[in-house]
Amino acid sequence: MLVGVGLGPGDPELLTLRAVRLLREASAVFVPGKLAYDLVRPYRPDAVILNFPMTSDEAYIRQCLEENAGRIAPQALDGLAVFGIIGDPNFYSTFSRLCEVISEHYPEIAFSTEPGISSITAFASVANVPVAGGFFVSDGNGPESRIFMKVRRPAALAADLKTEGYTEFVLVERMFLPGQQVYRGDDLPEESDYFSILYARRSDA
Repeated sequence: MLVGVGLGPGDPELLTLRAVRLLREASAVFVPGKLAYDLVRPYRPDAVILNFPMTSDEAYIRQCLEENAGRIAPQALDGLAVFGIIGDPNFYSTFSRLCEVISEHYPEIAFSTEPGISSITAFASVANVPVAGGFFVSDGNGPESRIFMKVRRPAALAADLKTEGYTEFVLVERMFLPGQQVYRGDDLPEESDYFSILYARRSDA
């Protein structure tokens, strides 16, 4: 198995307890650069630094992904491999692309992720900016998806979003709390708990 583990925004004290545990338990740990290595070094000085270039050369990016997949896959096949990444592995990270490449050659490898403090929430703390109401996050491209918090009527909200071209929906209710539920597609309840988040994605994204 390969687990993408979020290492937080860069402060070693902002690693989660779960991240530290997985780093210690893993049969092998990989990181995409020196900053990530410095964060995992107290727990895994044997972590392997891989090359993930910051470039727009898609051919070179693909070449590096293939090479990295070849180094990670044997460890993920035989045990628990951890890929530690700055921030959160599901927010603007290379982990999803890496998993896609590994899956092409090693479909038997399973993947999962463990969250880390993302730059989005860390920014609000460092800048002392309280965030309330809706806000827009972008990497420079147009919005492909939307996230709604405190969703009390998810089925009705999804129906409204379909008129705007959204077709993929995921509702997480009571995340990391007792009674956690995950609903996908059209299998959304009429009402949900206060602690609910709905993810919606356009079909053309």
